[in-house]
Amino acid sequence: MQIDKNVFRAYDIRGKAIADNPQLTSEFALELGKALGTYFSRKGRTSIATARDGRLTSPELHASLIDGLSMTGIKMTDLGLSPSPMFYFAVCQSEFDCGVIVTASHNPKNDNGFKIVDDNAHSVWGPELQNIYEMIIKQDYDLSSKHSSVSEFSVFDRYKAHMKSELHVQRPYKLVIDTGNGINGPFIEELLEHPNLDVTVIYKEIDGNFPNHPANPEKEKNMLDLSAKVRELRADLGLGFDGDADRLGMVDENGKFYTCDLLLMLLAEDFLSRNPGETVIYDTKVSKIVENEIKQASGKPYRYMTGHSLIEKEMHAKNIKFGGEISGHYFFGENYFGFDDATLATVRLLNLLTKSDKKVSEYFKDLPHVFVTPELRIECADNKKFDVVKQIISKFEDDYNLITLDGMFLDYNDHTWGVCRASNTAGQLTLRFESQTQEDLFTLIDLIADAIANFPELDAQAVRDLKNLF
Repeated sequence: MQIDKNVFRAYDIRGKAIADNPQLTSEFALELGKALGTYFSRKGRTSIATARDGRLTSPELHASLIDGLSMTGIKMTDLGLSPSPMFYFAVCQSEFDCGVIVTASHNPKNDNGFKIVDDNAHSVWGPELQNIYEMIIKQDYDLSSKHSSVSEFSVFDRYKAHMKSELHVQRPYKLVIDTGNGINGPFIEELLEHPNLDVTVIYKEIDGNFPNHPANPEKEKNMLDLSAKVRELRADLGLGFDGDADRLGMVDENGKFYTCDLLLMLLAEDFLSRNPGETVIYDTKVSKIVENEIKQASGKPYRYMTGHSLIEKEMHAKNIKFGGEISGHYFFGENYFGFDDATLATVRLLNLLTKSDKKVSEYFKDLPHVFVTPELRIECADNKKFDVVKQIISKFEDDYNLITLDGMFLDYNDHTWGVCRASNTAGQLTLRFESQTQEDLFTLIDLIADAIANFPELDAQAVRDLKNLF
């Protein structure tokens, strides 16, 4: 059996499940199950939870995963169809001491993957995933003569009770939600039941073909139907979930789309209103506007590496109680477990927005105007992308102020910055730029594009084309 090492990414396992030569197959899932049962048993774990999302290949991969786990004799419980945050909640709140969910989050419909968590839903990532890969390659398994059976369990009522205990909507409020045919469609209305909430959900039927748009609220084009429905219903707010419900995006009462770091800003200000002086962690691509607003709210901004597993690990290590990413992940350690949960983000956002009669757009009207690009992704082979970024860094490190913790954050001047980094979830480079002046923005874009042009396999023109947005 051929195993593509590249599917063992920084935070999880992810690859093509529908293709002429798929990377993730039922045979792969069987071997992964044997490896995970062995891996966790050797760590003293005795009970594992499994779950899956609504992708077309998830039932088959999930069944084979369970078959592999059973061969190791570990006690198994199947949570069935579950949003990733509800699965994490189950691992934290129930008798399970580890878990694995079949999901590819917001990836295209032909992809799938596996998110793996240890005790207290701490992500298994990085070197540990490579250890699991080596176990499969070497067939290093501890198999039991007596295969274990799987029991079923629903954590929904417990999860719902927690959300209802947190939800305090203080005035009548009309909300539109787009679950994008992802996993949260059958759950979200019941999770948000409240006498002051009027909730309309679009595209709530689970459909692994994602027939209406990709389930990725980070991109404005995927939020257009939500915007239209908000305007049609004259709603107060529109929220979009990704495929496994760990990411959240927003449009205001006019259907205007906001990048997810501005939603992070609102949640950070809400957190700091109860926890003044605390640290807020966020990834390297987040706007400097957010950094400045955290300071003004008496918080300590902490720009860190991109990746939900990396943010989560740093939060636990430094006892940080809130953080987020521009991709729409928001992490809650205040009266919660430190993982990313888009439903809880919804709850806390609603609590904030219903404290006053302010419209959503009014929270942003006094922010400084900036020219900011969306995130640009440029194809770059997995086996080359990190080396390419290192070479790009070498062209700037002597003349500019750089942060190289996660690729390159180039601090051009007080109000202008750019990021170039290797994606940890795909064979791509990711770039983003921001400035308060169009002139400085264009200058920095051209600087980075000139550096990228030295690599013929990269699309430097796509970087320059960002200027056409303005």
